[in-house]
Amino acid sequence: MSVLVPTSLVDALQALAEHPDATVLAGGTDLMVELNGGHRRASSVVVVNRVPELCTWRHDPVSRTLRLGAGVTYAQIERDPIASLVPGLAEAARTVGSPQIRHAATIGGNVGTCSPAGDGLPVLSALNAEVELVSAEGVRSVPFSSFMVGPKRTLRGPGELISAITVPVVDGWQGYAKVGVRNAMVIATASAAVVADSRRGTVAIALGSVGPTILRCPEAEAHAMEHADFGERRLAPEVVSHCCELVRLASRPIDDHRSTAAYRRHAVGVLAGRLLRRAFPNE
Repeated sequence: MSVLVPTSLVDALQALAEHPDATVLAGGTDLMVELNGGHRRASSVVVVNRVPELCTWRHDPVSRTLRLGAGVTYAQIERDPIASLVPGLAEAARTVGSPQIRHAATIGGNVGTCSPAGDGLPVLSALNAEVELVSAEGVRSVPFSSFMVGPKRTLRGPGELISAITVPVVDGWQGYAKVGVRNAMVIATASAAVVADSRRGTVAIALGSVGPTILRCPEAEAHAMEHADFGERRLAPEVVSHCCELVRLASRPIDDHRSTAAYRRHAVGVLAGRLLRRAFPNE
């Protein structure tokens, strides 16, 4: 197995152009587990954690966006100043593995792996994030909602590298919650994110671990938006209850070694209800 360690974005793209089927490694917190367990093989690896262009982030107050380089770690995201801009993503970051894992794990790696159980992914979906892909042929942006096409399957093409994730900086409450088989260092059995944008008057609800991809809940979102008072942060209990039922109906869970489909369906309804009540605490 060949291992290439570029130290610039130009060198990384050249390496991928010469080895279009190479496996890209950033923090290695997902990949090394799969390689060591024999669940995945790689003939060549391009290591990108020494590419400085991927490790920067930028807040644009005019466009109200936050551009996170693919190499930005969850340890950075869970703390200010990033945490104050995307508190829901910071909340998700704090649930990722251990402190040691969060210092290595990157937002680009999480998006590239694209597991339905990925902790940051429901928040990125609810925030309507954009995934920036770069190759020797140029740059393109893909909505996160389109980027993930199946379990650990994405639209990233041969020779392409995830260079950044761009998210809107919204006014209003946002949060993330998950359940697992224990309280810490656990893969999500079910997860949910809610973003209530008071400036636009929108509610976004995204679910993890209950479908082949991260799922949005358009019917529940529409019902919440129809009845929400964003100024007073008010949502009637019966509206929240109906939203929870719509969330359960939107989920597409399966039975596996970590949970039953029935439990997952119930859990995402409970999680969505908790998050909606935090977003709109005044009944």
